[in-house]
Formats: sequence, C-alpha cells, structure tokens
Amino acid sequence: MIARLTGTVAAVGGTWLVVDLSGFGLKALCPPATASRARVGEPVTLHTSLVVREDSLTLYGFAEPEERDCFELVQGATGIGPKIAQAVVSVFSPDEFRIAVSSGNIAAITRVPGIGPKGAQRLVLELKDKVAVLGGGSGGGAAQAVAGSWRDQVRAGLEGLGYSTRDAEAACDRVAEVANESPETPVAVLLRAALRSLAR
Repeated sequence: MIARLTGTVAAVGGTWLVVDLSGFGLKALCPPATASRARVGEPVTLHTSLVVREDSLTLYGFAEPEERDCFELVQGATGIGPKIAQAVVSVFSPDEFRIAVSSGNIAAITRVPGIGPKGAQRLVLELKDKVAVLGGGSGGGAAQAVAGSWRDQVRAGLEGLGYSTRDAEAACDRVAEVANESPETPVAVLLRAALRSLAR
C-alpha cells in the first residue's frame, strides 16, 4: 500500500498530478482543490490511497491525511466507488462531511455529483456510526487563490468532475463576487461554493 509520497510536480491537470520521484513519475488523481494548489517544478506531498481493480491500479492523492481517510471511509458504503468518494472530498472538508452525516443532512449530501436522495440516505444509515473518526480535520484551506487564476482553476476542477464548460463558467460567475471582494479566499472554498451553486 502506498500511503504517502513526496516529490516534485511534473505535470498538473484539473483533477490529477504527476509527481516526479527521482526520475520515476507517478500519476495521482486528486480533488480539484489539491490539483489547483500544485505548481510544476515545486515540491509536493500527497497522502495517497491505492485502488486495486482487476484491470487497473489507480492512485488517489490528497493534501491532508483526513481527506484520504474520508475518501476511504465513504467507499465503505454500499454502491459507492472511488469516483463518487473523490467527489465527496471535493465538495466537503472531512469535518463538514462528518457533520452532514451525523446530523442526517440529506440536502447537503445530495450536493455531491452522483449522489441522489436515496444514496444520501444510505450514506447516513451506513456511516453515521463511523464518521466520528474523521474528527476536526483542517481541510487543507491554507493555500490562497492567485489573483486572475482562480477562475481557470475552479473551471478546470468542475470540468474534471464531469460538468460542462458552460455550467462551469456559470458557476464561476456566481462565485466571482466572493473572489473579487475577498481576493485572499482559498480556491478550495471558491470551488465548494461553485459546486453548491450547481446543486441548487
């Protein structure tokens, strides 16, 4: 099991990174907020989870260990695979998800792409007694939005989650006021706000 890796960012996409480990490049699928904070040529540490299938080995990477723990916990629910688990971590910080499940907030959970009311109810039923282990994670909000680039990062993140360019642009328009009024707002916060606006 690959639990963590540290290297240099070799390439960045909307929902993935390639990390150079002394000449060996590993591609990790990441939440959009994690990918948006990475810069080619800079060092990065990812807390990882390896998903093994009959025909593939897929590495998922997260900025914080609590995000990885949330990703793995969600997959313990019936019918939830890594794609939806990654979407959960993209929409919620681990602490936000813990609160939503503990309080049975079905409306909040259905903001996650791919989870409807029945799926949200199943998550609450199956995970309510397990989410306490997520504690009060930091959610990785330390990185700040770079002036003029937040829109590209948020749009790429939304497109990576399956939204059309048109929907992604509309969501960016809805959160632009927040970004303009508070330029220090982290990209991760803007991305979550954009996702919630699309779920309404």
